[in-house]
Amino acid sequence: MSDDDVRRASPLPAGQTPPLFTGRRWFFPSALLHDLDPDAARAGRRPRRTARDWVVDFTCFLLAVLVGALALEALADNPRVPHGLAVVDQVIGALACAAVWLRRRWPLGLAVAMTPLSFLSETSGGAGLIALFTLAVHRPFRYVGWVGGVNVALVPLYYWVRPDVDLPYLVSVPFAVVLTVAAVGWGMFVRAKRQLMVSLRDRARRAETEARLRAEQAQRLAREAIAREMHDVLAHRLTLLSVHAGALEFRPDAPPAQTARAAGVIRESAHEALQDLREIIGVLRAAEPDDTGRPQPTLAALDTLVAESREAGMKVSLEHRVEDPAGVPSSVGRTAYRIVQEGLTNARKHAPGTEAAVTVTGAPGTGLTVRVRNPPPEGEVPPVPGSGQGLIGLTERATLAGGRLEHGPTAEGGFEVRAWLPWG
Repeated sequence: MSDDDVRRASPLPAGQTPPLFTGRRWFFPSALLHDLDPDAARAGRRPRRTARDWVVDFTCFLLAVLVGALALEALADNPRVPHGLAVVDQVIGALACAAVWLRRRWPLGLAVAMTPLSFLSETSGGAGLIALFTLAVHRPFRYVGWVGGVNVALVPLYYWVRPDVDLPYLVSVPFAVVLTVAAVGWGMFVRAKRQLMVSLRDRARRAETEARLRAEQAQRLAREAIAREMHDVLAHRLTLLSVHAGALEFRPDAPPAQTARAAGVIRESAHEALQDLREIIGVLRAAEPDDTGRPQPTLAALDTLVAESREAGMKVSLEHRVEDPAGVPSSVGRTAYRIVQEGLTNARKHAPGTEAAVTVTGAPGTGLTVRVRNPPPEGEVPPVPGSGQGLIGLTERATLAGGRLEHGPTAEGGFEVRAWLPWG
């Protein structure tokens, strides 16, 4: 996952970055805030000093001045140093202390420049240590290793040329080496701590993004499940309405009893369609899984489904050869019911007036086989909008149940839907 994907979806919209350290930005280093702010990092804006930066920079400046003052006092007590050289040393030390204020902008350049200056001037030793510390904080180890290694290598030569009047050579050299290594080590520790904070922040952003993507995927799957359920339930009811409404339209001279029967089927189908729609919408509002929000059909409801189709004037033959129907798992029975329901709906839409044959066979251990076959239609049938969507949903249902579904025309010119579902 790339950094561009690292965005929080809630409570902020996708694509916006939540504010960092609201109310306490002054307490953190500007470089750390810059690393934690992806917008500023991509824009390449130079971070502005925070209040903490000003305090730290002023403290480093005072420390460099204090070390320079101590070195100046020792320089004045050293009879081996001429007065002119002492004045040059003081000037170089003052410039080095002033350059400490540039340590954030040019850490590598300042550390490189301080290496020869610290060798020439005793009063610039404090500024040199601060420059090494800053380099270790803001730059990778490959730069720190070269510059720090040169400084450590020059320590024995420095005290050989300019020995300390108070400490012997074998004490001054190890002390200076330890001090240099300590400054570098402290700076590397600070850098590692900042990198850890940036890493934790990136990890949090990635976790938030993954959670948002998982939530979006769950919502999409829920919408697809509800859409399949609405198609399976309402398509069956609406085709019954269409058949009987078409009969009333083309047979205005039908006997009153037949007209009343068709009107009753239309009323009953419309009522059941509205009831199913209310139940599905209720599940959606309650944010409950579909399996627990409304009663689901099982294999035992096939007889009722076929009876409804026959009452609507459709010719249906049912062959039910299932061992132990009560032992069929509810999920398998529900999937088989939906397959038969969709097959009868398609036969009613695409082959009206023909006889659909439904066959359900199976036993524990061998699986459940469902077939819905209809002969070719008699005459021309007008195209139905949205054809094929139900079969796509049925294929997904069968696959999710661990089975398979096939559909296509038969050798006689009709159409058949074949499905196998695991059982046992």
